[in-house]
Amino acid sequence: MNTITIDGQIRRDGFAVIEHVVDDCEIDSVCETLERAPLERGRAGARHAMSHPVVAELASDARLVRIAQGVLGPNAEPYRATLFDKSADANWLVVWHQDTALPLRSRRDAAGWGPWSIKGGITYAHAPAVGLERILALRVHLDDSTARNGPLRVVPRSHSRGVLTDEEVQQLAREGDISDCIVGRGGVLAMRPLLIHSSSKARNVAPRRVLHIEYSASMDLGDGLELAMA
Repeated sequence: MNTITIDGQIRRDGFAVIEHVVDDCEIDSVCETLERAPLERGRAGARHAMSHPVVAELASDARLVRIAQGVLGPNAEPYRATLFDKSADANWLVVWHQDTALPLRSRRDAAGWGPWSIKGGITYAHAPAVGLERILALRVHLDDSTARNGPLRVVPRSHSRGVLTDEEVQQLAREGDISDCIVGRGGVLAMRPLLIHSSSKARNVAPRRVLHIEYSASMDLGDGLELAMA
């Protein structure tokens, strides 16, 4: 795994696909554990998944941490995880957007932060670009992501535009090149939160489960703000 090459691609495009990161037998073990001790689910999956031991263990796996640290620096660590579970029974779409809301330990008014909300008992605020530049998401694929089961779609290089309005996001999605992120089981899609992305409905019944794990260069975001574990 060449972290220098990955870092360069992420800096340029806002994302990179790294295949064969987690072995099949390890993916089997994660899936079996989640079936025996399931997370509390919503329609699209389960948020605040870092509380589950098998998710926390995977998030701290040396292979994933090495990828995150190669982009964010030597102190990068995981702070939030979400299980996305798209199937014939839960076949949903996501419109073009950026990921700008971060979980915080407490509210502290600071320039560029907000609006604020509470989700599942955790304080959230939409962050400015300077805060989001510290973040990298690693999407660990528990199933093959194919062109027919609703893969993530991205607008390459859109992460460099900063935080955009909804109208600006939709315009760039209409005008920009679109890439479908096809990733094999056990592969990882690394992406910046400001990368414009969406997901269409699946066109077949094959499941598409993804653990979306977010890492930060530091839990301290400045201005007295600190990330919460979620």
